[in-house]
Amino acid sequence: MVVRTAEGEQWELSRCRCALRINSTDFTYFFDGNKTVKACDGNFVYDHSEIQQSIVTDWDLVCEKEWLAKLCQPTFMLGVLIGALLFGDIADRIGRVKILMFTSLCQFGIGVAVAFSGNYYFFVVLRFLLAMVSSGYLVVVFVYVTEFTGIKVRTWTSMHVHAAFAVGIMVVALTGYLVRVWWIYQIILSICTSPFLLCCWKFPETPFYLMAKGRYKETQNLLDAIARFNGLECRLKAEELLRPEEQENGRALLEQESEQQQVQKEQKLSILDLFGSWRMASRTCTVWAIWFIGSLGYYVFSLGSVNLGGNQYVNLFLAGAVELPSYLVGCFAMDRIGRKKTCAPSLLLAGVACILIIVVPADIYILAIILSMTGKFAIAIAFGLIYLYTCELYPTIIRSLAVGSGSMMCRVGSVVAPFCVYLSDVWIHLPQLIVGILAFIIGVLTLFLPETLGIPLTTTLEEAEALGRQNKKDGLEMKPQESKA
Repeated sequence: MVVRTAEGEQWELSRCRCALRINSTDFTYFFDGNKTVKACDGNFVYDHSEIQQSIVTDWDLVCEKEWLAKLCQPTFMLGVLIGALLFGDIADRIGRVKILMFTSLCQFGIGVAVAFSGNYYFFVVLRFLLAMVSSGYLVVVFVYVTEFTGIKVRTWTSMHVHAAFAVGIMVVALTGYLVRVWWIYQIILSICTSPFLLCCWKFPETPFYLMAKGRYKETQNLLDAIARFNGLECRLKAEELLRPEEQENGRALLEQESEQQQVQKEQKLSILDLFGSWRMASRTCTVWAIWFIGSLGYYVFSLGSVNLGGNQYVNLFLAGAVELPSYLVGCFAMDRIGRKKTCAPSLLLAGVACILIIVVPADIYILAIILSMTGKFAIAIAFGLIYLYTCELYPTIIRSLAVGSGSMMCRVGSVVAPFCVYLSDVWIHLPQLIVGILAFIIGVLTLFLPETLGIPLTTTLEEAEALGRQNKKDGLEMKPQESKA
């Protein structure tokens, strides 16, 4: 904006600086002469129509300090990465319940402390710690719930955990809409974790962990308690799981796990075994790419929902709400048409939705929101099923390694996501373009993965490598019979 004062001075005003025109005669918008440029003195005026008070307005994180505001989210995601690795390992050492109690207490304490951070740097450090304990809590909760459920409902159980995360996004959006002061908003969300603190001490340790640590008496007491709660008589003894018996696989469950651990030690398996052959290498690269785009697309759609137009809180609420039906659709599709035929179309749909967002006129923001929610719906399906799909694609001896390495790629995607969202400053649709191209390419690559629906879990690398070949062989053998029939 160009203004002229009563004294005749002409000033060029922008958001962060102003320039005094030297020896200007005509009052025009364009000026090619000399100017005296100076930065604003810090007395900034903010738009409080949507946000009454934020860290940006409190600490003037604009202009030269704008990069500090943008650094908050990547720092938080880095904490998510470190927390998942750190607390996941500690939980295997000292138990799931202790980590759940510790991370829950820290979520409440650090969360409230963030609200009273006196400066930006203290705020970033506390948020980093909060991200660590929150990520560790989520990882351990997933393991805890999975170890308390049977095989038949394990798929639905994992989806329920993802669905709870989606409900959390909706609560965040609703709280942000009702509370426009950031520190009050932070306190309210932190208090949401307090009810768990009142009951977490009653949670038992998982039977799998107790058996792995040789605490058989505690395992027996837990089995008896579970049986009493369900109105049954517990005839199973914990010690019986340690002796070979005639079961489905011809040996006791825990002895089988013990033998598999010995094989791992003898072969000295490492992450390089995921690339042991061209077939396994291509499979690993594709699986890692699905983990990466799943996380990247998930957070780009969630964080970027505020740039779609309309009310940013409603957009974020819809981004969480659309996940709930996606997990239901994902569960039904996985058990009926297969893992590959569910994952690949969902990624392709996400890619197409992203590309269509680009061609939507800016004034039709409702259509852009619908397409964005469609992309979030599709990417959530792929993100939800990749956990189970990875377990089924790799043999027992490297299954945990495969899931762990995939989770690492997932966390890398979450760290990259905020930077991808910030590219909207260059071009408003650049984040969607990047996610759309990657999702479409990875969706095509997913079509080359083997189908695992109805196939028993593999034990050796040779069995896993033959998955795709075995499917084709079975298909060829079935064709003559089908034609004859």
